[in-house]
Amino acid sequence: MCQPPITVDPSTFLLDAALMLRAGAVRHLLVVEDGRLVGLLTDRDIQRCAPSRLVPISEEGYNAVFEGTTVSRVMTREPLTVSPDTPLETAIGMMQQSRFGCLPVVENELVVGILTRSDLVDALQRLLSGKSARRYAAPS
Repeated sequence: MCQPPITVDPSTFLLDAALMLRAGAVRHLLVVEDGRLVGLLTDRDIQRCAPSRLVPISEEGYNAVFEGTTVSRVMTREPLTVSPDTPLETAIGMMQQSRFGCLPVVENELVVGILTRSDLVDALQRLLSGKSARRYAAPS
């Protein structure tokens, strides 16, 4: 689980969200309002909103789409979530069944992290090498 997750406000413009994705080298942004999860924005959501380069459009027109569209217009509302206590096996099953690349981690209605496919691959690697699946296992 990545914590703290990178979050945006629903009123954030797509251009700013795209820059945050690039700067953070991540594919998912949690959309949070007053600490509560209201949506999820992915790099694919942003790509889907991009005007086709096959249609003649000026650079200004292309950029205007991102500068004038808010995250709230394209985010996934009420995304599937897990709690910090959700077993890893359950979270994996949820991700496989839903085909989502991440699951926001919520506790007492507040966002505490995000579980991504990359986290799952990291946990698998740690297990295969005989280590704990947790990155920061409590000392024994």
